Amino acid sequence: MSDMNILSQMIKEAALVQKEKEHGKLFVVLNEPQAQDSSATIRHLPHDALVIKVDAFRSPDTIFNGTNGECKRADYVIISEEKRCILYIEMKRTKDGRNETVKQLQGAHCFVRYCQEVGKSFWKKDDFLDNYNNRFISIGRTSIAITSRERMSNNKELHDTPDKAMKIDCPRYLQYNKLAGAGS
Repeated sequence: MSDMNILSQMIKEAALVQKEKEHGKLFVVLNEPQAQDSSATIRHLPHDALVIKVDAFRSPDTIFNGTNGECKRADYVIISEEKRCILYIEMKRTKDGRNETVKQLQGAHCFVRYCQEVGKSFWKKDDFLDNYNNRFISIGRTSIAITSRERMSNNKELHDTPDKAMKIDCPRYLQYNKLAGAGS
């Protein structure tokens, strides 16, 4: 069974974001959960991409104290088995502190690792979600008017950990391959 089939069985439909199609190409509109006037569109998604609203996962604050940010999580995760890539996306209506964003991205990564262990244990697939590229993205100023110019961080370092996240302000036309970076 493919990783995407397992994830489709594992994740409730209410936690998924529906992909849309325009001119034969898939895209998704991500809305910032706390501000409905705040969104970003990612175009040219792989056909097998699964878009998960990680905030739909109830905060573990009934178990954890939360003193080190362990109850936080980013807004979305996009997983593609075809591209062997997982995008972790945190959206901010304005600009937020870097520390906060790093913790949210770390929390989303923990969510995916939890899903990975569930797949390995309960679906008996030993290589479930193994060997995927992890890409961390912070999208800010999502409610700024479309006339604002999109800015991406100039950092040439690969955004493969939460503390090296790709930073994008005023998103207008985001493409999956650019977000996924090298190697995917």
